[in-house]
Amino acid sequence: MKDRSIHVLNFVGLGFFEPAIRLATGEEVQKNLVILFKKVFLPILSVGLFLIVWHSGATYLYNIEKDARIEKALVDRGEAAANEMRVCIESGDVSCQPNTLPSPTQVWTAYKSLLADHRIIAEKKSAFADKVAATNEKREAQGLDAIKYTGRPSFVDQIFTSLKTVFAGFLLAFFIAVPIGIMLGLSETLRSSVNWLIQIFKPVSPVVWLLLVFMIVKTLTKNSDTDSSFIISFISVGLCSMWATLVNTSMGVSSVDKDYINVAKVLQLSVGQKVFKIILPSSFPLIFTGLRITLSVAWMVLIAIELLAQSPGLGSFVWEEFQNGANDSNSKIIVAMFVIGVIGFLLDRIMLTIQKFVTFTEETA
Repeated sequence: MKDRSIHVLNFVGLGFFEPAIRLATGEEVQKNLVILFKKVFLPILSVGLFLIVWHSGATYLYNIEKDARIEKALVDRGEAAANEMRVCIESGDVSCQPNTLPSPTQVWTAYKSLLADHRIIAEKKSAFADKVAATNEKREAQGLDAIKYTGRPSFVDQIFTSLKTVFAGFLLAFFIAVPIGIMLGLSETLRSSVNWLIQIFKPVSPVVWLLLVFMIVKTLTKNSDTDSSFIISFISVGLCSMWATLVNTSMGVSSVDKDYINVAKVLQLSVGQKVFKIILPSSFPLIFTGLRITLSVAWMVLIAIELLAQSPGLGSFVWEEFQNGANDSNSKIIVAMFVIGVIGFLLDRIMLTIQKFVTFTEETA
């Protein structure tokens, strides 16, 4: 049981919990205590230190903004107005609170507020679905589209929208980059011929890809009812992020051990058999390294692309809160930042686990 638990933890990239499993069984207590302290307790202490520094910085900036507001009231309207501003700020009235870097407590409050808002919106959706259920049945029988809820999406809804967009973009990148990478890896002449194209397009900004895709998609869907914002977003994400997979696939295929290629010739394997039985299995480590980078880049550029394309998702949420300028907008932006980071980490862990399933490596980086 112990060995199996340790193997699972290492397999999914959570090997730092291994000392805790060994301690629970009484194995080498002193040694595993030291390892557990280094791998678990020290990171927890660093989190605590981070929160302390964050709180101190937020308090410092809050006091600067508070003093600036009181000073401005004093200069513009006199001492009575300054005292009134001071009393208002100290009372906690949201109408006069300094709008600066939020503290950890404010961010936690904003997180709970977003979850409560999601529950309220979910109830509204459920009530709306019940209300129009009979009407939608009649419309479907007549071949008409169902009436859909068009209210404001919740924060959780926007998370799932962003995940849908990033996976669509990732799949697009996969289906473009891997076949082209295999062809380039198999032919040195072809690889050297189009290398200039890769080197030019690889560093192009997501903004430029978005504008290019926007021009093409808007032209093709001019007279269509299709939701072009999602199409523009996921194609832009795919084109921005595919280059790591393309380059790594090409490198992996071109660096396959020549002895394997010679064995394929001796066995008189067809091109398809050689690719799927010899070349791809040998190239999987590099291909999946490229796919992990591609998924990370896709998630990173998605936020900027959603923001610019006005597509529903976390990018749009962050921009709307920034423009909103409400007292808790900064806190909600910080919540979104942490959610984006945690999801990015989890996506990388998922890709690492899949890589180990198909490549049988013990990579934990």
